[in-house]
Amino acid sequence: MSENTAPMVWPTLRARDARALIRFLVEAFGFEEVVVYGDGDDGPVGHAELLWPLGGGIMLGSAGSAEDGSRAEDDPWALRPGASGVYIVTDDVDALFARAVAAGATVVREPENTDYGSRECAVRDPEGNRWSFGTYRGARA
Repeated sequence: MSENTAPMVWPTLRARDARALIRFLVEAFGFEEVVVYGDGDDGPVGHAELLWPLGGGIMLGSAGSAEDGSRAEDDPWALRPGASGVYIVTDDVDALFARAVAAGATVVREPENTDYGSRECAVRDPEGNRWSFGTYRGARA
């Protein structure tokens, strides 16, 4: 991949309360909300996109539930809420960790230096998804 090529991989999540998760990801981690398609301001989210300031992003939507009349087995992209894990590159792990914890993230691993030269931490969002943040940008071929 050249340095000028935009990432073409978009992790996807499902959430019991997608609108609350979007607010959390923006406040706690610094994602930028791009689009949210759904029923009104507090109904289910059919599709949302959040961009990461250093590149890439995630997509998410509401999981089917008995409350909204949908069923998980009818969802062509049924993922269990809280089952995702995503690694994200950041330049300031410690500041992001402090921001995430202040916003209510559950600590999985406090910031630490790795033996491969990265500084990393890990937290869980209110839905239970695991988020790992680090300075490691991946190996270049």
